[in-house]
Amino acid sequence: MQKWKRFAFGFVLATLGLTAVAGAQDYTSLPRKETLIVENPEGTIKNPGWFNIWVNGGGGVSTGLQQLTMDTLWYIDPEQGLGGAAWDNSLAADKPQYNADFTEMTVKLRKGLFWSDGVEFTADDVVYTVKTQMDHPGMVWSAAFSVQVASVEATDPQTVVFKLKKPNSRFHAIFTVRWNGAWIMPKHVFEKVEDPLRYDFANPVSLGAYKLKAYDPQGKWYTWEKRDDWQRTSLARFGEPAPKYVTYTDPGPPDKRTIAQLEHNLDIIHDNTPEGMFTLKEKSKTIETWFPGFPFAHPDPTLPAVIFNTQEAPFDNADVRWALALLIDIKAVDMASYRGAATLSALGVPPTAATMKDYQAPMQDWLKNFEIDTGKSKIKPYDPTVGQQIADILRKQPKFKDQIPTDPEAITAAFGYGWWKPDPKAAGELLEKAGFKKSGGKWLTPDGQPFKIRMTVEGDTRSVFTRAGTLIAQQWAAFGIDAKAVPAAKLWQTALQPGDFQVAIAWSVETWGGDPDLSFFLDSWHSQFVAKKGEVQPPRNWQRWSNPELDKIIESIRGISADDPKGMELGKDYLKLVAREMPTIPLMSYNVFTSMDTTYWTGYPTIKDPYTDPVPNWANSRLMMVKLKPAQPQ
Repeated sequence: MQKWKRFAFGFVLATLGLTAVAGAQDYTSLPRKETLIVENPEGTIKNPGWFNIWVNGGGGVSTGLQQLTMDTLWYIDPEQGLGGAAWDNSLAADKPQYNADFTEMTVKLRKGLFWSDGVEFTADDVVYTVKTQMDHPGMVWSAAFSVQVASVEATDPQTVVFKLKKPNSRFHAIFTVRWNGAWIMPKHVFEKVEDPLRYDFANPVSLGAYKLKAYDPQGKWYTWEKRDDWQRTSLARFGEPAPKYVTYTDPGPPDKRTIAQLEHNLDIIHDNTPEGMFTLKEKSKTIETWFPGFPFAHPDPTLPAVIFNTQEAPFDNADVRWALALLIDIKAVDMASYRGAATLSALGVPPTAATMKDYQAPMQDWLKNFEIDTGKSKIKPYDPTVGQQIADILRKQPKFKDQIPTDPEAITAAFGYGWWKPDPKAAGELLEKAGFKKSGGKWLTPDGQPFKIRMTVEGDTRSVFTRAGTLIAQQWAAFGIDAKAVPAAKLWQTALQPGDFQVAIAWSVETWGGDPDLSFFLDSWHSQFVAKKGEVQPPRNWQRWSNPELDKIIESIRGISADDPKGMELGKDYLKLVAREMPTIPLMSYNVFTSMDTTYWTGYPTIKDPYTDPVPNWANSRLMMVKLKPAQPQ
């Protein structure tokens, strides 16, 4: 049995804290040619023996648990999907079937699927999943089910009928994987448990093609083994998974991840720093990335942005928000944060491959003709050439000059279309329109107080965005605004959720990715979900913005099916509205510097073969298992 060669540079296994599970082998003793080794972005798991994914018990999710063992009714891939179909009927045999007013959803299930302990999967598992979580507040999907489900029943072993409390043409989204979804519970296991909230689900029963082999009691790594009966899982429709073993591990900080991959002991890095990625591309001949050249990284279907707390003056004024947008030099922000390796977006939708085609490209003419009235003049703020300008800047750097695309379409795919032109004059006019005055080189609010902005950032937790937020605050300060970047531990919990911030760098837009329907995040922006000042905001609308026109768009989307072409037109109406109102300032893609070593495995997803997102903590990454091929003889 082949052993790993030891790391160079003194990077020994002890650095990773590898500890064998009692009665099981350490993963480094497995045949390397049969083992895929992946970074777990959650790091070291605090409660490593907790596998009850339906309860937040301190266990890991990206340990392979959701990627390899869980399953649910449908998936929407953030990229094209296998065979070019982003939608996948997984446990379900077909798409959801709604009645005329969307108050009832019927699901037909696949036959012949089995749990790893040999028990057949049926409609009873689905019904049990819903009822159990509704009966136990505190389980992950309890609230979502309780708010929407009037009743659920299995009319036969392969049919489930949901009756809803109110019309909802997107109810199926709860069972549709984007990053995760409402995973189905094994009824035959949990019905014997006294309290599902306290059950750790040790030795988890799997509905996926892999089952647990071993894990580190210190939470450093998890190893999963291909099921002997993998043919009896939903993944088998796409072929046999190639890796016999898959290990998810905590390799440490970026420098150690980089060294581990250079030594071929880490097949997939989840995310690296731009500098770490540059090092890998420079020193390794076996590294594959989403883009073959600069910017290398994969654009996530999330949209980093300057998020305003619109319940706080003066950020409740669209003129003020637009003034601040016109003070941003996006090229400088891009170079400071991502070192130029980002895909820009002036629109309120992530610049993924799908949205580039569905929204960004069709709206370029609208953006070029879009006008703002500053009170003293009308301006057209959009510059469609910014992506090209960034490519030109990078091409002048000797390190990257040969890696920057020259084809206009390739440049757009890598760096985006355009963005807003810096226009200090128009920004000043907009502030004056809002009642601000400038005195002694400093801007004063309408009540005569210094205009102060505190930009909340995540510090070292997300250094790329911290660099962006810090530079934006400096650009505002250069204009005479008392602006500073302030780091916050646990930004989401301490600032965004309670609304304890003025302006922050984060995201409130998350799309399906490979599907043009924007309801995944947009429905949560309805005014009915906006919390009162001082109360906790439900997910996604961190800007706490409401608008009657937006409510009409959302309600129109609720009344049509998910595949109705009218949905895209309503999506464009949303994009035009947020461009006018600027409740957030969209910046760029959330580029993830995923790198994949081809020493032991080939067939990873890339821009040339975008069958799924390469970022390995997404549940969709299970598709990689059937596309990968061993690079060396077994």
